[in-house]
Amino acid sequence: MLKTTRLSYQYPNSLKMVFPDILAENEATVLIKGNSGCGKTTLLHLLAGLISPLQGEIEIGQHKITDLNASQIDRFRGQHIGIVFQQSYFIKSLSVLDNLLLSPFAGTKSKALSIAERLNISDLLNKNPQQLSVGQQQRVSIARAVINSPQLILADEPTSALDDKNRDSVLNLLKQEAKLNQATLIIVTHDKRLNDSVSQNIEIKSIKNEDDAG
Repeated sequence: MLKTTRLSYQYPNSLKMVFPDILAENEATVLIKGNSGCGKTTLLHLLAGLISPLQGEIEIGQHKITDLNASQIDRFRGQHIGIVFQQSYFIKSLSVLDNLLLSPFAGTKSKALSIAERLNISDLLNKNPQQLSVGQQQRVSIARAVINSPQLILADEPTSALDDKNRDSVLNLLKQEAKLNQATLIIVTHDKRLNDSVSQNIEIKSIKNEDDAG
């Protein structure tokens, strides 16, 4: 479960962004839409505990992460949050399997192999990330995000660079993994092709800056 209340953030020398409240149960999908610069990625970083809000509260499961200090948030993120970044950020000198196992919360090699089989990337494990297509990299990113069996899965523009076939595949994989982990899935996107795919789930249509800017 994810719950946010009166959440806001302000970058230096800029206007304050005020975000709508979110209440999403386990296995729910929240689509956060908006034009570039409206604050979508800022909200995702707040939910991940990568930055701290100016005001407001964030609850994930039974934990209010806005009450945690920096080291506690880092540990909580490693244990309970999975992030699919817009860019993959793989270590190019390591194999795909070694990239999956980098996190101290990744679990065992057998778990990584099981997830790889589920996401149909077993044949990629011994390759280096730069040898993969964009669609393959997204699958590996999803595997890395869910290897810690997260309560919350955050995906930043996971489909915008993909064609329709790979878009559908990645979206279905994200939903599948959220269901398997009983996790809440948050997708930040300006990809209008996703609108119909999550029409039955919780949807945030816009993120408003308090001063109509940003």
